[in-house]
This record gives sequence, structure tokens and C-alpha cells, in this order.
Amino acid sequence: MLGILKNFGEEKGFLLLSFLLALLLASCDKADQIDQPSPPCLDAALANESVLIKGGQFEFGEMRYYPEEGPVEQIEVASFEIDATEVTNAQFEKFVSATGYVTEAEKGLSAEVYPEVPEEFRSPGSAVFVSPDQVSDGNADGWWQFVAGATWKSPTGPKSSIEGQEHYPVMHVTYLDARTYANWLGRRLPTEQEWEYAARGGFAGAKYAWGDESPHIGESKANTWQGNFPHKNDGVDGFLGVAPVGCYNPNNYGLYDMTGNLWEWTETAYLADRQMDYRSEGYDPRQPGVTLKSIKGGSFLCSDNYCQRYRPAARQGQDITLATSHIGFRTAADADELPL
Repeated sequence: MLGILKNFGEEKGFLLLSFLLALLLASCDKADQIDQPSPPCLDAALANESVLIKGGQFEFGEMRYYPEEGPVEQIEVASFEIDATEVTNAQFEKFVSATGYVTEAEKGLSAEVYPEVPEEFRSPGSAVFVSPDQVSDGNADGWWQFVAGATWKSPTGPKSSIEGQEHYPVMHVTYLDARTYANWLGRRLPTEQEWEYAARGGFAGAKYAWGDESPHIGESKANTWQGNFPHKNDGVDGFLGVAPVGCYNPNNYGLYDMTGNLWEWTETAYLADRQMDYRSEGYDPRQPGVTLKSIKGGSFLCSDNYCQRYRPAARQGQDITLATSHIGFRTAADADELPL
């Protein structure tokens, strides 16, 4: 969002600020709804595990769905470690307690960096999904609201908390927040290539992390949206929103929630066309001038009728300054040698 503010002209900037004000006002009676916590699905010790992934070659990309996922390339990935689950609230809270770290959503906009933005728009907060009563197809403005006071520890607004949700994945974290946490552990974020290689679990060329079988056949395979997005979620998979980590079977590499639940930050700059010249800040013609990183995996908002991105090859470009209620992360590390 901050990158978008920078690239709006005076007239468009005024319209954007008016829109943000509308979001703030519209969110007042919905923002404080508190999700009912669910019991953990996975032992806490398993949520802290790191899985060693043996490197190799694989087909990176996909040509059956969205153009930004191609072309398919044969690439090689070195061995690496990656977290078995998304980073949880409990893990992130431990980091904050040890370091005093304050996330970007908690800080709000800096008056020094954004002097043209009125004070009322600099308040701490984040983007929260709210299912609308009615919305035009494809009009995301109808279901995303900027909620003042929404942060990693108050996921839906200032009256909410993560009490009872210690095993849920942390959300409302920007790229910088995720990277800082990883560095604190002496680790890093995975690259897009590493992430996709790990998510595929050895299924070469398969549509999904579990193979080619439809996610709607048999038991639920991932936390996605069932029903007509964004109006009605049938909750067939057991959850209407985000789920605790590890509630679904892991892939062949022992990794949980590589499909759905939350999108995940990677270290890789996002290029809408992967064949274009590399730009460290990323590039998407729909978001000119915005620094972008690739996010992977889809989320609990992905559905058949709107976002078929619950697949390893799925990718989107995300403004590195924007925190939301559907993006989290997991960490990775180099692995020079494999155990015998």
C-alpha cells in the first residue's frame, strides 16, 4: 500500500486517501469481530522443526493456468532446510519478547517518509478481509478493508487478540518483518524456486502439492475457500478463515500447509514476466514503481470461482510494505551437506 501511495499523482492520491477514509469508517463495526480459536492440530515441537530438502532438478513454473506462472523451466536447486510449518503466533511472540521488535503495521506511516499523507491515515493498522454482502465480480475493494489497530497480535482489530491462537500462523507481517524474524534465527526466507521445489514434494509436473487429484475429492487436502467467493464459504474443510498450522496432511517432504491457509513471503523479486531482465525491486506493469516480492502457496481465500492459486506454481507480486490478513511466511537456511 505504501508503494502505491508513492506512485499516485495528486488527483489520484486524493481519491486513494478518500477511499482509505471510507475503509476506516466502514470497518468500525466489523473490525472487532474475534475469531473463535481452535485447538492445535499439530504438536508444538513439530511446528518448530526444520526439514532438510535434498537438492535436485525440477520443472519450475506452469502453463495451464495464469501467464505469470510460465514459462516452464528445468532448473536445479541446491539442498536447503525449510520450516515444516508456517511461523506461528507463539514463535513470533517469542521473537518480539526477546528483541522488542515492532512490526510495520504497528508503526503506521512515517511522517518523514510520507509528509503528504494526512495524520489520520498514518495510524497503525493493516488490511483485513471482510466477506461482503454484495460485490461486483473482481472488485477487491469490496472485501478488503484497512482496519486501524489490526496487527499480528490483534488480527481483526484492537479488541481482538491471539489468546488461544498461539498455534495459528502469524499474519499482518510485511516482507521486512518476516526477513527480520528469519535473520534473528540465523536463517532467511526461501527463494521462490526453493519454495516451489519443496511444495511439489517430488511430484514432477503435477498440478497440486499432493499430485493431480482434485482438492475436492476425498478428505480436505488444504485450507481453501469452499463455495462462492467472496460471499459464502461452506467451510467443508473445517475452517471459515485461517487454520492452526498442520491441520492437513503434509506433503511427501513432511511440509504442512504449502497449499492454502496463508500466502507466504519469499526472498525473490517478483517479475510479472519471468523472462524480462532481472530487476532487484521486481516489476509488474499493474504496479509500476512498487517494490515487489513473490508470494507463494495461495490462502484460505483461494477458490474455484475466483483464485485457483492453491498450487505450487502459483505466484503473485506483493508490495513489500503491505501487511494483510492472508500472508504469512516460513524460514529457510542453506544446507551444505546432507546427513548420511
